[in-house]
Amino acid sequence: MTVVRIFACLALMAGVALASDPWPRHTIDDSSRGADGVRLLDFNGDGLVDIVTGWEEGGVTRLCLHPGHEKARFRWPAVNVGRTPDVEDATPVDLDGDGAVDVVSCCEGDTKTVFVHWGPKDRDRILDPEAWVSEPMPESKERMMWMFCVPMQVDGKHGVDLVAAGKGGRAAVGWFEAPEEPRNLADWRWHAMDSVGWTMSIELRDMDGDSDSDVLLSDRKKSQRGVRWLENPGPGPEQTGPWKNHDLGGRDREVMFLAVGDLDGDGAEDIVCAAADGPILFLHRNDVDRSWTPYDIAMPGGFGTGKGVAVGDLDQNGRAELLFSCERADGSLSGLGRLVFAGFPQGPSYTLDNVSGPEGIKYDRLELVDVDGDGDLDLCGCEEQQPVDGRPGGLGVFWYENRLGTSW
Repeated sequence: MTVVRIFACLALMAGVALASDPWPRHTIDDSSRGADGVRLLDFNGDGLVDIVTGWEEGGVTRLCLHPGHEKARFRWPAVNVGRTPDVEDATPVDLDGDGAVDVVSCCEGDTKTVFVHWGPKDRDRILDPEAWVSEPMPESKERMMWMFCVPMQVDGKHGVDLVAAGKGGRAAVGWFEAPEEPRNLADWRWHAMDSVGWTMSIELRDMDGDSDSDVLLSDRKKSQRGVRWLENPGPGPEQTGPWKNHDLGGRDREVMFLAVGDLDGDGAEDIVCAAADGPILFLHRNDVDRSWTPYDIAMPGGFGTGKGVAVGDLDQNGRAELLFSCERADGSLSGLGRLVFAGFPQGPSYTLDNVSGPEGIKYDRLELVDVDGDGDLDLCGCEEQQPVDGRPGGLGVFWYENRLGTSW
C-alpha cells in the first residue's frame, strides 16, 4: 500500500493551536522504581477500576485499589502482590475461575519467566500481601524474555488461556493452553503462533469478521516489524500450530504501542500506533472490503519520541481525539499531548493540547477511564525515569484530570 502522508505542522506554526496549562496530575503510587505500564480491572467488586503495575527497576508487581471518587486525588491503597525481577508487564485475570482476580507478571532480562499471583477469595484481604501466592509458570522459564500477555479463550476448553509474547533471539508470540485444573501450573502448555522481534502491544480483535478473536500486535524489531495480525484458524489442531500473518503497515519504522478506535468518525475501528523514529502511524479501515490505508501523523515539535497512544472523546463533542505519550522527553515541551483534528484525514489542521507540561521523560502505554466519576474520561499512565526529590525512579503511577469541561 502506498503511504498517504499527512503533513502536520509543528506546534507553533500556522494551522496549529496550542493550548496552555497542563492538566492536573494526581499521583496514585510512587513507592517503587520504574513503573512500567498500567492495566485496569475491578478487583474488589465495587464498580471502580483498580490498577496493577509492574515496577521493573523495583522488581515488584503492585496493585492499587481505587479509594472512591472523593479520595481519588490522593495516593491509593496498594499492595505488593509478588516479587518479580525484570517485570515488564502485569495483567489482571481470574485465571482459575474462582471469582478472585489474579495477576500474571511477564518478566524479561535475566529472569525470563511468567509468574502467576493468585488473588485471595476473601476480598477483605486483597491489601494483605500474605494473602497473595506467587508461582512461576514452568513452561515459561528461560523460553524468552517475556513482554506481555492477555487473557483469551482460545480452544473453548478449561477456562481462559493466555496469549503471550516476548523479545530477543528466540522470541515468539503464542498461547499458553489452560489445563483442566488451572492451578496446576506445570500442566499449562505453550503453543507458538509466530516469531517476533520485540513485542510492544497485543490486542484481541475480530479482524476478518468471522466472529472469533484474532491477535493484533505491534512488533518493533527485526524482519517482521510493524503492525500485523495473526488469523485465528478456529477450534481444532491448527490452533496449536502457526497462525497466518497479515501485515498492515509500519514495516519501515520502529513501531511502539498501538490503540484501536474510530479516529475519523466513519463508524469503523481504525488502528493508531506510535513510532520511536518518526510520525504516528494511522491505519484507516475501510469496512466495506476490510482494507487498510496507512497515513502519517507527524509528531508535533517540542515533544519527545512516540511511545503510546489512546483514542477517545475527551471533550464530549461526539468526535474522537488522539492522545500520545513520549519517551526521550527530557527538556521537551511535553511528554503527553492531545490532538484534535479538523477535516481529518483530508487536512493537516489540528489543535494540540499540552497535557503533562515539561515533567516526565519516559512515559508508557495509556488508558482512558473516568477516575473521578464526573462523567468524562481521564488519562491513566505511568512514567519511569523522571527524578523525584533527587532520586531516580520516575513519577510512578498517576492520572491526569480531564479539565476540558471547565477550562478548554
